[in-house]
Amino acid sequence: MPNEKQINFSGFQHLYPFKSNYLNINGFRYHYLDEGKGNPIVMLHGNPTWSFYYRQMVKVLSLKYRTIVPDHIGCGLSDKPGPKHYNYRLQNRVKDLEALLAYLEVKKKITLVLHDWGGIIGMAYGLKYPERLHRLIIMNTTAFFPPGGKGLPIRLRIFRNIKPFAIPAVLIFNLFVYGALFTASYRGLKKEVKRGLLAPYNSWRNRIAILKFIQDIPTNENDPSYQLVKWIDENLHRLKEIPMFICWGKHDFVFTVDYLAEWRRRFPHAESHIFSDAGHYVLEDVPEKVISMVKEVLERDFSR
Repeated sequence: MPNEKQINFSGFQHLYPFKSNYLNINGFRYHYLDEGKGNPIVMLHGNPTWSFYYRQMVKVLSLKYRTIVPDHIGCGLSDKPGPKHYNYRLQNRVKDLEALLAYLEVKKKITLVLHDWGGIIGMAYGLKYPERLHRLIIMNTTAFFPPGGKGLPIRLRIFRNIKPFAIPAVLIFNLFVYGALFTASYRGLKKEVKRGLLAPYNSWRNRIAILKFIQDIPTNENDPSYQLVKWIDENLHRLKEIPMFICWGKHDFVFTVDYLAEWRRRFPHAESHIFSDAGHYVLEDVPEKVISMVKEVLERDFSR
């Protein structure tokens, strides 16, 4: 199965100078970063990124905290099994995270940093183990159904619903990843960053997870992950006592400011900041601003 030795790191390795760690989950290698010591900060990426997305945050926060960043199965440096061998559903993503944190014996004072699909995965974990959470850091994500009955954006709807287009577009031509490189960032990405984001998805076999994430977006009650998302949506209020800090890129065509408003409605005591010079990849557009704010919040938290 594909691993880091089959990925070309040239052109971006200096941006990702971390030691790789692996956990065997049902025969598959689950890759994660584990940098620094102290209270644990667990960062969960979305689609179509990987742990590379959090590289700058890891470099700064690992000086004082234990930073743990997994690559979901099928993503980054984790194994990329075919769909007959791994069930690419939300429920399994949560189970994988549970297995990792149990293996690492991380059971208290956890700060979750959540982006894109990482939001729903992390919140499912948090609802199962609320006593383990210390803080939630939210960045352009969701853990509830689209607010106000919003539908999926047309671009995402096409990838999800039109199989004759989606399968070759995602697996063969890699259009979902390439599209994100040019639309998810408001400021534009440097070539070396594009190389890093692209690197794990260098063949059609290595893009299975990207397609499966798209297909797993629940839009009606017959979809496999609908009931789990419904449970998370209906129980999210149980986490209202967990301190929350929100960093939001304003120019996100999927997670628009309507999603930010819904987070604020559900968590009225949350601190939040919206960046007018950032899009969906908020950590690529304004990393210094976000990391500085997060660092200040964490230092304030743990100095009490």
